[in-house]
Amino acid sequence: MKTLLRLSAAIDRVTTLIGHAVSWLILVAVLISAGNAVTRKAFDMSSNAWLELQWYLFSAVFLLAASYTLQRNDHIRIDIVSNLLPKAARNWIDLFGHFFMLMPFVVLMIYEAYPFVMTSIAQWEHSANAGGLLLWPVKALLLAGFLLLALQGVSEIIKRIAVMRGLIADPHEGSGTYKIAEDITVAPEKRL
Repeated sequence: MKTLLRLSAAIDRVTTLIGHAVSWLILVAVLISAGNAVTRKAFDMSSNAWLELQWYLFSAVFLLAASYTLQRNDHIRIDIVSNLLPKAARNWIDLFGHFFMLMPFVVLMIYEAYPFVMTSIAQWEHSANAGGLLLWPVKALLLAGFLLLALQGVSEIIKRIAVMRGLIADPHEGSGTYKIAEDITVAPEKRL
């Protein structure tokens, strides 16, 4: 289990790094949007490339930060009901959700996105709009986003099992970080 927790910690570091980096794309998108609006109104000039770049950046933020959102436990849930349940029940619900909802969905999306992206790359697909951008990079974001989400899902499953076995404190309660216990032996009554 110690090795799995180290793997989970490594995935979490990558997810955090990508989440922080991608958050800067929001500022870039706002600046491009403002610049495009000013040039359109002040100089009566516009470009489809700038408009497309805005939605490329939005797509990058949305898709690449989804794993960071999962890691930070900031995804949408029904906290009103969840908070009424005992901690053990919430742990089982999280584990069930990750195993039977999240992971099958991301595996399906990766399976479906791969040929979609590869075809777009092979055709060097461009936008149909005049002056538009290449389309395959934004399509590749689909695949990258779901791959990252799958990895973070694995990390969340590892951490949830470790929490349920008493090996680590719940990373979603408190600082969001966890320390791998030196001795991961657990009393039999705490095992899954």
